[in-house]
Amino acid sequence: MKKIVLTYGLISGAILAALVFATLPFHDRIGFDYGQWVGYSEMLVAFLIVFFGVRAYRDNVSDGHISFWRALVVGLLITFVSTICYVVAWEIAFYNFLPDFADKYSAYMLDKQRSSGASAEQIAATLEQMKSMKTILDNPLWFGIIGFLAPLPVGLPVSIISAIILRRKPRSQTTEQQPAVV
Repeated sequence: MKKIVLTYGLISGAILAALVFATLPFHDRIGFDYGQWVGYSEMLVAFLIVFFGVRAYRDNVSDGHISFWRALVVGLLITFVSTICYVVAWEIAFYNFLPDFADKYSAYMLDKQRSSGASAEQIAATLEQMKSMKTILDNPLWFGIIGFLAPLPVGLPVSIISAIILRRKPRSQTTEQQPAVV
Protein backbone atom coordinates (compact mmCIF):
# COMPACT_ATOMS: atom_id res chain seq x y z
CA MET A 1 0.00 0.00 0.00
CA LYS A 2 2.88 2.34 0.82
CA LYS A 3 4.19 2.38 -2.76
CA ILE A 4 0.79 3.22 -4.28
CA VAL A 5 0.01 5.87 -1.66
CA LEU A 6 3.38 7.56 -2.13
CA THR A 7 3.34 7.29 -5.92
CA TYR A 8 -0.16 8.65 -6.44
CA GLY A 9 0.14 11.11 -3.56
CA LEU A 10 3.30 12.58 -5.03
CA ILE A 11 1.77 12.73 -8.52
CA SER A 12 -1.27 14.55 -7.13
CA GLY A 13 0.98 16.79 -5.02
CA ALA A 14 3.19 17.61 -8.01
CA ILE A 15 0.13 18.58 -10.04
CA LEU A 16 -1.16 20.70 -7.17
CA ALA A 17 2.20 22.41 -6.64
CA ALA A 18 2.59 23.03 -10.38
CA LEU A 19 -0.87 24.61 -10.52
CA VAL A 20 -0.09 26.81 -7.51
CA PHE A 21 3.08 28.10 -9.19
CA ALA A 22 1.39 28.36 -12.61
CA THR A 23 -1.30 30.69 -11.27
CA LEU A 24 1.09 32.73 -9.14
CA PRO A 25 1.90 35.28 -11.88
CA PHE A 26 -1.84 35.90 -12.28
CA HIS A 27 -2.52 36.34 -8.57
CA ASP A 28 -3.30 40.06 -8.79
CA ARG A 29 -5.47 39.62 -11.90
CA ILE A 30 -7.44 36.77 -10.36
CA GLY A 31 -8.09 38.80 -7.24
CA PHE A 32 -9.47 37.75 -3.90
CA ASP A 33 -13.05 37.31 -5.13
CA TYR A 34 -12.10 34.53 -7.54
CA GLY A 35 -8.92 33.31 -5.85
CA GLN A 36 -10.72 30.73 -3.73
CA TRP A 37 -12.58 29.36 -6.75
CA VAL A 38 -9.34 29.02 -8.68
CA GLY A 39 -7.59 27.41 -5.70
CA TYR A 40 -10.30 24.86 -5.00
CA SER A 41 -10.57 24.07 -8.73
CA GLU A 42 -6.83 23.38 -8.76
CA MET A 43 -7.28 21.07 -5.79
CA LEU A 44 -10.12 19.21 -7.48
CA VAL A 45 -8.03 18.61 -10.59
CA ALA A 46 -5.10 17.33 -8.52
CA PHE A 47 -7.26 15.19 -6.22
CA LEU A 48 -8.78 13.35 -9.19
CA ILE A 49 -5.57 11.31 -9.01
CA VAL A 50 -6.93 9.85 -5.74
CA PHE A 51 -9.49 7.89 -7.77
CA PHE A 52 -6.78 6.34 -9.93
CA GLY A 53 -4.65 5.54 -6.89
CA VAL A 54 -7.50 3.74 -5.13
CA ARG A 55 -8.28 1.86 -8.35
CA ALA A 56 -4.62 0.87 -8.72
CA TYR A 57 -4.61 -0.41 -5.15
CA ARG A 58 -7.80 -2.40 -5.71
CA ASP A 59 -6.65 -3.92 -8.99
CA ASN A 60 -2.96 -4.50 -8.26
CA VAL A 61 -2.68 -5.09 -4.52
CA SER A 62 -6.08 -6.24 -3.36
CA ASP A 63 -6.82 -8.81 -6.09
CA GLY A 64 -9.60 -6.80 -7.70
CA HIS A 65 -11.67 -6.25 -4.58
CA ILE A 66 -11.68 -3.61 -1.86
CA SER A 67 -14.01 -2.61 0.94
CA PHE A 68 -15.36 0.89 1.26
CA TRP A 69 -13.31 1.50 4.40
CA ARG A 70 -10.02 0.26 2.91
CA ALA A 71 -10.63 2.35 -0.22
CA LEU A 72 -11.37 5.38 1.96
CA VAL A 73 -8.15 4.89 3.95
CA VAL A 74 -6.10 4.59 0.75
CA GLY A 75 -7.79 7.70 -0.68
CA LEU A 76 -7.23 9.70 2.50
CA LEU A 77 -3.58 8.67 2.67
CA ILE A 78 -3.04 9.76 -0.94
CA THR A 79 -4.79 13.04 -0.08
CA PHE A 80 -2.52 13.42 2.96
CA VAL A 81 0.66 13.05 0.88
CA SER A 82 -0.69 15.43 -1.76
CA THR A 83 -1.64 17.97 0.91
CA ILE A 84 1.89 17.93 2.31
CA CYS A 85 3.15 18.86 -1.17
CA TYR A 86 0.53 21.61 -1.34
CA VAL A 87 1.60 23.09 2.00
CA VAL A 88 5.27 23.06 1.01
CA ALA A 89 4.45 24.71 -2.34
CA TRP A 90 2.29 27.36 -0.67
CA GLU A 91 4.91 28.14 1.96
CA ILE A 92 7.54 28.60 -0.76
CA ALA A 93 5.17 30.73 -2.85
CA PHE A 94 3.86 32.77 0.07
CA TYR A 95 7.14 33.66 1.75
CA ASN A 96 9.13 34.17 -1.47
CA PHE A 97 6.68 35.59 -3.99
CA LEU A 98 3.74 37.03 -2.01
CA PRO A 99 5.32 38.89 0.91
CA ASP A 100 2.60 41.56 0.87
CA PHE A 101 -0.33 39.15 0.65
CA ALA A 102 -1.60 39.82 4.18
CA ASP A 103 -1.49 43.60 3.70
CA LYS A 104 -3.30 43.40 0.34
CA TYR A 105 -5.92 41.04 1.74
CA SER A 106 -6.47 43.29 4.76
CA ALA A 107 -6.92 46.32 2.51
CA TYR A 108 -9.33 44.35 0.32
CA MET A 109 -11.43 43.23 3.29
CA LEU A 110 -11.55 46.73 4.77
CA ASP A 111 -12.52 48.28 1.42
CA LYS A 112 -15.22 45.65 1.01
CA GLN A 113 -16.59 46.46 4.48
CA ARG A 114 -16.53 50.21 3.84
CA SER A 115 -18.25 49.88 0.46
CA SER A 116 -20.98 47.70 1.97
CA GLY A 117 -21.78 50.41 4.52
CA ALA A 118 -20.43 48.62 7.59
CA SER A 119 -20.39 50.47 10.89
CA ALA A 120 -17.20 51.78 12.47
CA GLU A 121 -17.36 48.97 15.03
CA GLN A 122 -17.59 46.31 12.32
CA ILE A 123 -14.67 47.86 10.46
CA ALA A 124 -12.63 47.99 13.69
CA ALA A 125 -13.45 44.31 14.36
CA THR A 126 -12.37 43.39 10.82
CA LEU A 127 -9.15 45.35 11.29
CA GLU A 128 -8.41 43.37 14.47
CA GLN A 129 -9.14 40.10 12.65
CA MET A 130 -6.75 41.10 9.88
CA LYS A 131 -4.01 41.91 12.42
CA SER A 132 -4.50 38.48 14.02
CA MET A 133 -4.45 36.83 10.60
CA LYS A 134 -1.19 38.59 9.72
CA THR A 135 0.38 37.37 12.98
CA ILE A 136 -0.67 33.81 12.17
CA LEU A 137 0.52 34.00 8.56
CA ASP A 138 3.91 35.34 9.64
CA ASN A 139 4.51 32.10 11.55
CA PRO A 140 5.41 29.26 9.14
CA LEU A 141 4.16 26.60 11.56
CA TRP A 142 0.69 28.14 11.90
CA PHE A 143 0.64 28.92 8.19
CA GLY A 144 1.38 25.24 7.50
CA ILE A 145 -1.40 24.06 9.81
CA ILE A 146 -3.93 26.37 8.17
CA GLY A 147 -2.63 25.39 4.74
CA PHE A 148 -3.02 21.73 5.64
CA LEU A 149 -6.68 22.23 6.55
CA ALA A 150 -7.53 24.12 3.33
CA PRO A 151 -7.63 21.07 1.00
CA LEU A 152 -9.91 19.02 3.29
CA PRO A 153 -13.17 20.32 1.77
CA VAL A 154 -12.01 18.91 -1.56
CA GLY A 155 -9.87 15.90 -0.63
CA LEU A 156 -12.33 14.33 1.79
CA PRO A 157 -15.31 14.23 -0.62
CA VAL A 158 -13.10 13.01 -3.48
CA SER A 159 -11.82 10.19 -1.25
CA ILE A 160 -15.35 9.25 -0.14
CA ILE A 161 -16.76 9.30 -3.68
CA SER A 162 -13.79 7.25 -4.95
CA ALA A 163 -14.34 4.70 -2.18
CA ILE A 164 -18.05 4.44 -3.02
CA ILE A 165 -17.44 4.00 -6.75
CA LEU A 166 -14.47 1.63 -6.50
CA ARG A 167 -15.55 -0.69 -3.68
CA ARG A 168 -15.94 -4.24 -4.85
CA LYS A 169 -16.65 -7.35 -2.84
CA PRO A 170 -14.67 -10.50 -3.58
CA ARG A 171 -16.47 -12.93 -5.81
CA SER A 172 -17.54 -16.12 -4.14
CA GLN A 173 -16.58 -19.48 -5.61
CA THR A 174 -20.20 -20.46 -6.16
CA THR A 175 -20.78 -17.42 -8.35
CA GLU A 176 -17.68 -18.13 -10.42
CA GLN A 177 -18.70 -21.76 -11.06
CA GLN A 178 -22.18 -20.95 -12.33
CA PRO A 179 -22.44 -20.24 -16.06
CA ALA A 180 -23.35 -16.74 -17.10
CA VAL A 181 -26.96 -16.17 -18.12
CA VAL A 182 -27.21 -14.76 -21.59
